[in-house]
Amino acid sequence: MFSQTDTFRGIPRDRNWRIRAAEGFATHPRNRVNVEGAPLLPCRLPAGFCQYPCAAVRPGHEDSVPFRFLKVFQFSRRSASVIVPAFLALTAATVSSAPSRADVGAWIVLDAQTGDVLDEKDATRPWYPASITKLMTAYVAFKAIREGRMALNSAVTVSANANAEPPSKMGFKVGTRLTLESALKMMLIKSANDIAVAVAESVGGTEQAFIDQMNAEAQRLGLRATHFVNPHGLPDNRQLSSARDLGIISMALWREFPEYRDYYNHVGFRFGKKLLRSANREYLQRVPGANGLKTGYICNSGYNVAVSATRGGRTVMAVILGAGSGLERLAASRELIDKGFRKRGGRSITSLTEIEGSPPPDGYCKSNPRLDAEELVARYGGGAPRKPSLAGLLSYGGNHDRQGSRIIPGIDVSTSDGDEEDIDVPKKGNKVDWGRIMDDIVGPRVNAADPIAVALGSPVLPKLEEVVRDSGSDVGRPEPKPAQAGASVLAPVPAAAPAVPPGAIANPGISSAGKSEANPGSIFRGTVSPKTPFPLVKPQQ
Repeated sequence: MFSQTDTFRGIPRDRNWRIRAAEGFATHPRNRVNVEGAPLLPCRLPAGFCQYPCAAVRPGHEDSVPFRFLKVFQFSRRSASVIVPAFLALTAATVSSAPSRADVGAWIVLDAQTGDVLDEKDATRPWYPASITKLMTAYVAFKAIREGRMALNSAVTVSANANAEPPSKMGFKVGTRLTLESALKMMLIKSANDIAVAVAESVGGTEQAFIDQMNAEAQRLGLRATHFVNPHGLPDNRQLSSARDLGIISMALWREFPEYRDYYNHVGFRFGKKLLRSANREYLQRVPGANGLKTGYICNSGYNVAVSATRGGRTVMAVILGAGSGLERLAASRELIDKGFRKRGGRSITSLTEIEGSPPPDGYCKSNPRLDAEELVARYGGGAPRKPSLAGLLSYGGNHDRQGSRIIPGIDVSTSDGDEEDIDVPKKGNKVDWGRIMDDIVGPRVNAADPIAVALGSPVLPKLEEVVRDSGSDVGRPEPKPAQAGASVLAPVPAAAPAVPPGAIANPGISSAGKSEANPGSIFRGTVSPKTPFPLVKPQQ
């Protein structure tokens, strides 16, 4: 895995390595150069002169433009104090003229058991959470189940308000009912925005009442940068959080509701004949011990994710905000999780209290361009040295966070002839082989994972409250008529399924009586399933 300490002869290899190398040349002994612990290169000229101005110049590359400039002069310690600043200014101007490239906006790495911060960058900076918001939606719903206000088989009904949400969504018709268990899995795995609103309305009574519960929980958990205005994370500049706050939400979900950890640990699910995949699927399959949690993307936030992994009984979490692409988000997740397992201790996450900086500007995804193939391999690649290639001229144009995207699994990147600086980008024909690049910068698939099966289930509607006679009124009220045999006051609802342990998966298409139900896909089409309740059409005036 490429890291900030991955070097060529001891120099961290990024845009500024030549500047740091030249600074080292100005301050180190005349016959040899030692920059940041680099191996000493013997001087080939008389005392006071060195053919190689710094340890970063590789034999055979002395004729590159900046170093030809240095070799014109016979440097002594005295002349270096004049020439080197000019060289630094020239090199800095060259570097600054290069177009800016993507970088992760903020992150935090946590020990889930202790809450210790293992690493962070701008963790308290306000940021748009995007669909990581759904972790708080799930938290509030799980709490309602624990308090007895809801159950896993409670009915969640898709309203017109929920149906109007834009993708990502399930697209169920207005009036479709499903269990809360199925709804939460659709929301966390598929990131369905319509289902997030349906859950909010069913748990909170109204969407706004549920949002009020989300903000109350945020305040109770000590989330200082967080404010919610919707349950799904779609664009709204009033909806803010931070890497720190999202880390606290992730830890609270993981600690307080261990029985539901399986809900955000699936690569996808099958609903009838439809296969719906998680945007976090490659992380779950490629990172050892990976077991959650949730991705998110809107243009103003860039590519976000909260991830977790458990190894040897220890769980590490990371929150990454503002990556330039889904692939960079994935590579950064692997890098930070691995780094977290190498560290222990640190300050508590609750000690990070100050809110610093401002949210990313509107159009952040356009001003923070993606790393291209060569830059991704150079930044995150962990494979063997590679030979030169022109494939780095091809920019990354894929999108691995949207429905319908496809990442082709590859094989490990093979070794080559040992050239340490030039980057070889794997190709298929004349196209960049993103599968092999993923094998290199993240790792091959190591975790077997199959989509789970999710059905509408057998939702149970709340019972009608009894009409109680007002003791302060002399006017009698009609008593409710007893239900006749075989009659139902409510719309027909399938019989309740046998009790299922939390986290168990319902078998789609099979009722409790063992009979085949209507094809679940019918709720997407013009004909409504006979067992799917649908509101009556009001007569025209």
